[in-house]
Amino acid sequence: MSVALHRSPFRDRHGRGLRYVLFPPSTPRWRTRREHFDALVARIVAELTERWPAVGTIEFAVEDVPPSLPAFWEDSTVILARIFPADRRRGLPDRIVIHRLPVLQRVTSDQLAVFLRRLIIERISHILTIPPDELEKELS
Repeated sequence: MSVALHRSPFRDRHGRGLRYVLFPPSTPRWRTRREHFDALVARIVAELTERWPAVGTIEFAVEDVPPSLPAFWEDSTVILARIFPADRRRGLPDRIVIHRLPVLQRVTSDQLAVFLRRLIIERISHILTIPPDELEKELS
């Protein structure tokens, strides 16, 4: 006596889990935490660029962790973001690098947008030589 088995491409084979995508690409869960963080930084920078056109001359980047050795002008505390001044001889603009994992370790997901906005404003104010409170006041 033979038993016919129903073969489905979506069945759980040998306890390895389901064989299809749980979240379709149109849902917010499709993006990774890294992509959410990058999108949040891009949204904050776009808002700042809209209000202060000089921010458009600054390059922004996101890295997971800072390098193991800080620069000689930085203290030995945890680095959340770094500023790289412009090098006019080599044609490099001002750059700000935000380190994702140290930022995420210090704030909850509810506080992330406010903390990240304040962090970016502080770094921009250093480059543009505008006090951060004045820059923040202009944005509100």
